[in-house]
Amino acid sequence: MSKIVTYEVNVMFGDCDPAGIVFFPNFLKWMDASSHHFFVKCGLPPFRTLEKTHGIIGHPLLEINTRFFRPATYGESLQIQTSVQEWREKVFIQLHVVKRGHDILCEGTETRTFVTKHPDDPTKIKSIPIPEDVMRLCS
Repeated sequence: MSKIVTYEVNVMFGDCDPAGIVFFPNFLKWMDASSHHFFVKCGLPPFRTLEKTHGIIGHPLLEINTRFFRPATYGESLQIQTSVQEWREKVFIQLHVVKRGHDILCEGTETRTFVTKHPDDPTKIKSIPIPEDVMRLCS
């Protein structure tokens, strides 16, 4: 079972469209930030350190799926609850549940992978198996 980590967002006027409703790409931006926040709160060091210890330079997004249930507007505080839904050999699926209090506004899943610089061409990246210690910290 994965840990569940909460990331707080205060919706600003500029996050909204002319009708005062949060413009949908902002939910994706907040999920991306929550993904990184999840690993920090689980105890993973910054990528500059992970590069030295594991060769990991990032965890790029491969796929995203999002369902919207309720709108949000400026002045509201949102909570994004993030967990790892599934670990595979080289990819993991994160679940993000965006809430305002008890109301679920949005749910999204992200499929991501950890990458290193390609050994034959450092201008390219290469997916690597997920390190056991990373999974252990997040469980």
